[in-house]
Amino acid sequence: MTGRYGTFLAKNVVRMVILLLAVSAAAFFLISISPVDPLKTNVGQAALGSMSEEQIKRLEEYWGVTVPAGERFANWFSGICHGDFGTSLLYRRPVLEVIGEKFANSAWLMVSAWIFSGVVGTALGVVAGMKKGKWQDKAVTAYCMVIAGTPAFWLALVLLLIFAIQFPIFPIGFSVPVGVAASEVTLGDRLIHAALPALTLGLTGVSNIAMHTRSKMIEVLESDYIFYARARGESPWQTVRRHGLRNILLPVITLQFASISEIFGGSVLVEQVFSYPGLGQAAITAGLGSDVPLLLGITLISAAVVFLGNFTADLLYYAVDPRMKRDRKRSAGKGEVL
Repeated sequence: MTGRYGTFLAKNVVRMVILLLAVSAAAFFLISISPVDPLKTNVGQAALGSMSEEQIKRLEEYWGVTVPAGERFANWFSGICHGDFGTSLLYRRPVLEVIGEKFANSAWLMVSAWIFSGVVGTALGVVAGMKKGKWQDKAVTAYCMVIAGTPAFWLALVLLLIFAIQFPIFPIGFSVPVGVAASEVTLGDRLIHAALPALTLGLTGVSNIAMHTRSKMIEVLESDYIFYARARGESPWQTVRRHGLRNILLPVITLQFASISEIFGGSVLVEQVFSYPGLGQAAITAGLGSDVPLLLGITLISAAVVFLGNFTADLLYYAVDPRMKRDRKRSAGKGEVL
């Protein structure tokens, strides 16, 4: 059995490597065909006009303009295989160091939004499923439909106008107070600056989880064994607690871990609106500034995190649903491959 689990893990490792290679190649190809000129963007047309040919040639070598795209990708990939992600052209620091710093800022947002969307989305879905056709169900459905069609950056602007300008409860942006030394920044300062961006990401992620949970809850509550449970005298809340929640747990776990990709994507625009110095804003800066090593590093790390999130959901299936364990044992007894 251990060997079969080893085969299962090995297959997923191979899939992850293929995924990361494909994502890196696609990202590099899109960057290589981008019309953005790194010299004009980062140096400026006026400054280039006043430079000598030797200075311009040095700049072209620094930004890799004269090196063919295939050779640049091969050099970058060779460094990745040796654990070297390169040096950021904009920050002039190792890429992993920049990503680690930016990811630490984004972690406040993404973890908070991930937990908020999962808890609130599941709760709303359960209530809507229990109250099918009633005002609670209609209210939750209307909210989910509106939020599902609302761009994350527009919702961020609305929250910013209301809670930072009209009613200045939260700061208008950034991750720490302006003019305060890093050693003097408290945990409360970081939390209050991350509140509005995290709330924006959380609200946009609620609708998908709530609507799927609602559908699954309605399906469970309309099944035969629920009618038998009610015939035995169980109250609606007892029925939901004993039977409904147990049966919707697997879909909720699936959606919760699948939402990691949505949170990563949404954080790019949300951080830009709130001027939050996280991984999303670093990706935009790297893209506009043609910082190829940093942008590829962020793409690679993001793809790996999303893949690991989905893989974690697969592993949790067997801890949550004992039937899947029994199915695997029966498959192993028949000599089927895991």
